Order: sequence, then C-alpha cells, then structure tokens
Amino acid sequence: MQVPKPSESDKTLFRSVVPDSPAVTIKPMFGNLGAFVNGNMFAGLFGSAIGVRVVDDAVRRELEAIDGTAPFGPSERPMGGYLALPASWSSEPDLIATWIARALAQVELLPAKTPKPKPRTQSKP
Repeated sequence: MQVPKPSESDKTLFRSVVPDSPAVTIKPMFGNLGAFVNGNMFAGLFGSAIGVRVVDDAVRRELEAIDGTAPFGPSERPMGGYLALPASWSSEPDLIATWIARALAQVELLPAKTPKPKPRTQSKP
C-alpha cells in the first residue's frame, strides 16, 4: 500500500483549519497529520485529502450527500467512521474549518482514550 505524502501547502492548509485550542493536538501520522482531542482523532490529512470523523448518522448522511465527499484513507482500506471532504473545497478554508469544527464537537463528547502503556525494555546484563 502506497501512502501519499502531503505537500507543505497541504499541511499549512490543514493546520490553518484545525481549531486553535489547548485541548487539540496535531501530530504526524505515517507522513501525514492527525488532529486529536482527548486522545481521539477527529480530523486527518492523507496526501492532499482532509478527512473528518463523523460520529452521528444524520451528520454522516448530510456530508455524504455533498458532491465530492469520499471515503477517507487508503482506497484498499478506508478508515471507518471518517469521510474525506470534497477536494474542490481546497480553496474554501472556511467551509473545511466548519466541518472540522463539527467533527471536533462530536468527538469531544466521546470518552477520552487512555494511552497504551509503553512496553518495558529489559536491560542487558
């Protein structure tokens, strides 16, 4: 599976549309970026595609009805619960920001994800 790499302008756009909040963290993921709240990802960048997590079925249907919306992630294995925003919106940062804010509002209500403990390494004698 080939993982597409975002351009610097893709990364800049993504960072500009993710809400600036102390609760939000943007982290690198497999050469791309993910936006997290309480340990749960609510938006991501996969190549040039921006995707959002959609928890509510009514909101999912609303977004799916918009022309250009697609599964998010690798075509062989799209990420369940996420949709890619239309590529034509790349020149509409306010529209992207609106959907990312909606995803954040939904994901903020989910239980916080607890970090997995790091495996203990045994020291060599």
